[in-house]
Amino acid sequence: MRRLVHLLLSPPSRFARLLIAEKRLTFDPVAPEDAGQQLPVFIDMDGTRAVGLWAIVDHVEGNYPEHSLVPEDAAARAESLRLIDWAMGALQENVTRRIVYEKAAQRFTGAAAKRAPDMEAIRAGREALKAALAEIGRSAETHGYLSARECTLGDLAVAAHISALDYFGEIPWAEHQGAAEWYMRMKSRPSFRSLLGDRVPGQPPVAHYAELDA
Repeated sequence: MRRLVHLLLSPPSRFARLLIAEKRLTFDPVAPEDAGQQLPVFIDMDGTRAVGLWAIVDHVEGNYPEHSLVPEDAAARAESLRLIDWAMGALQENVTRRIVYEKAAQRFTGAAAKRAPDMEAIRAGREALKAALAEIGRSAETHGYLSARECTLGDLAVAAHISALDYFGEIPWAEHQGAAEWYMRMKSRPSFRSLLGDRVPGQPPVAHYAELDA
């Protein structure tokens, strides 16, 4: 059986989970045994290990070309790749790290001692999130999904972050209808089912987290 070593609330891990599920591949998600291990890690049926998000994307897209998530159109492909870079760069640093990583610090650092979240960091993340949601909404209104009329790697990368933020109820959906409609389409995809079933011990999601119309 294929295995994916991952962290529940980590966007790179969530991206990997969505990618593998979009390829209709069965796998066992497992928690890391070593707190310092580079994640995520994908172990294929033949024992091949892909360590780190980019290695996983390359391995899965290269070895399982069915249900491609890379647009054929050059402009759409470039935009999809830009979205991955944005999601794992600016969105991660300016929003996710300031909100999700603060609210679930022990999940990412393995720290034994509890500490209160840094509210200044969270407030800054929330401000940056507003601009990010506006950008997502504009892209969705233009393309249907974020870079094309079909779901691509860029959508999965962005949705990985949005889903982690939504777990904590951090998305002001009523103020960002375009982003909300895009995310409802993403939540309705079969690949999202495992993410919507996530429950972190001691940190349950907000009530609407698993609802497909909210």
